[in-house]
Amino acid sequence: MERLIALEGAVNFRDLGGYATLDGRRTRWRVLFRADGLSELSQTDFSVMRDLGIRTVVDLRSGHEVEQSRFDVEAHPVDFHHFPFINQLPDVEQWDRRPGLLGAQYKEMLDDAAPQITGALEVLTAPDSRPAVFHCTAGKDRTGLLSALVLSLLGVPEETVVADYALSGEAVERLRAKLIVKYPDSKDTISDIDEVFSANPANMVELFAYLRERYGSVTEYAGAVGVPDAVVARLREELLEPAS
Repeated sequence: MERLIALEGAVNFRDLGGYATLDGRRTRWRVLFRADGLSELSQTDFSVMRDLGIRTVVDLRSGHEVEQSRFDVEAHPVDFHHFPFINQLPDVEQWDRRPGLLGAQYKEMLDDAAPQITGALEVLTAPDSRPAVFHCTAGKDRTGLLSALVLSLLGVPEETVVADYALSGEAVERLRAKLIVKYPDSKDTISDIDEVFSANPANMVELFAYLRERYGSVTEYAGAVGVPDAVVARLREELLEPAS
């Protein structure tokens, strides 16, 4: 199975299947996907969506981003859900003023976006919701946080989760090149904000350290923020291959 799904209008559409878990099982292929922005998909891309059988799209972007662009539900009908993990994207000056903003933002989302995280998990485990895809703009930060929680709840080892996060590194460079072509007047700004277009594994390692210190484990975090036990059980039942 190919993990990266090649699309004309997106650069970071990936399958979360095939990862080994601590109990010797594996995550299912072609059931759950993570992605970057999905508002520029071509007709060829929608054919891929149909081949994959995508039923549900979960958008993790801010309200403003969704107003600007969103998945075309007329081109490919899906159940569309919006759970904004942040209310507003940081501006260019904030990146200059706050070194390490990306890592700090992950921790803030973990605490502040707990209701949205719970809602997204409930949708992804609902009957007949899969195959499903969740996404943000780059498919790296908000999507990376939800991917880390999902994979961890499934029992995927931390080092594997970190490696999955780091896979976005090449994709976001493709996204940066795409944005420079699209917004040539902002070329210098886009070229200078390296942290925005990075997938440094240290960010995810730091997030896991924070999560352990504050909550104990991902499972304990889920319980503390109100994710129903039934949702975690359905996640494991639906997204893991049966034990051999």
